Amino acid sequence: MPDQTPNIAQMNDRSREVFRRVVEGYLESGAPVGSRSLTRTLSEQVSAATIRNVMQDLEYLGLLGSPHVSAGRVPTQLGLRMFVDGLLEIGDLDGKDRQTIDQTMQSTDTDVATMLDQVGQALSGVTHGASLVLTPKHEAAIKHIEFVSLNKDRALVVLVFADGHVENRIFTPPPGQTPSSMREAANFLNAIAEGHTLSELGDVIAREIKARRREIDTLAADLVQSGLALWQNEGEATERLIVRGRGNLLTEAENDGDLDRIRSLFDDLERKRDIAQFLDLAQDGDGVRIFIGSENKLFSLTGSSLVVSPYMNADRKIIGAVGVIGPTRLNYGRIVPIVNYTAQLVGKMIADRS
Repeated sequence: MPDQTPNIAQMNDRSREVFRRVVEGYLESGAPVGSRSLTRTLSEQVSAATIRNVMQDLEYLGLLGSPHVSAGRVPTQLGLRMFVDGLLEIGDLDGKDRQTIDQTMQSTDTDVATMLDQVGQALSGVTHGASLVLTPKHEAAIKHIEFVSLNKDRALVVLVFADGHVENRIFTPPPGQTPSSMREAANFLNAIAEGHTLSELGDVIAREIKARRREIDTLAADLVQSGLALWQNEGEATERLIVRGRGNLLTEAENDGDLDRIRSLFDDLERKRDIAQFLDLAQDGDGVRIFIGSENKLFSLTGSSLVVSPYMNADRKIIGAVGVIGPTRLNYGRIVPIVNYTAQLVGKMIADRS
């Protein structure tokens, strides 16, 4: 494999056309495309041997692959990505597809959740793929919150709202967190959650952190003023109170009453800072991306692609997304305008109702 990622702009006209014809042929038929079939479709008359040489070069670049020794070529995941980003010709939205999608938006007395469910059904119907609808984030009061560790860098937060709505969000937990620390964070949040939205919970924790920090300041003031202790990284998440004359950090100090109290407050402050970070990550969870094949771990075994488009509210803020999941040889030229149009329609509907 070459050291640099191939670039369509650096290809000559012949290589670019061969590459495009192979991908288009594969997307249409799902079968490898051979050099002999390309000799009948290329804009210039070249031999099958010449086309094979070009295909070998494209294979070396990682854009094409050979499922069998004697078979034609198919695009690789990298090749599909390059085609979608640089050569895909987006068609116009079919009138029948537009009508089907428009019909889901015509009812004025349907609530947003029901309408989005109808949108998902319509998308699945017109594309013959699995639809994906990410709904706007809920801002009702929280009834219950739970963190579930999926692996070392992925976690799930389950949010149960007082109105019965349930949301699952994926986020990346802070380094070093364990399932037990996540349970502790959830227990604390559930104890103060009643009547509060997710954003309001953040304000409650911020006030708790300030209160703990003031208590530490009050208890430590005499020690610092007398020169028996000094702050290290004061005000930061890694702050410590170093006790002079003992040469130890506070966590190793003798069992003096005030020092024990300060140590306890430090532990509590650190836990609440972790919980605040958990809450921030949970609120921001679930980014929107377009995936092809193993670019998404969920699809790496099934060879699927996701075409997704975000939708926005009246303030032009992204609040959700709609998309279609299907095989990597999706008809991207047809699917992309369907998804984009649906996202724009959903955004307009939500903006009109807000």
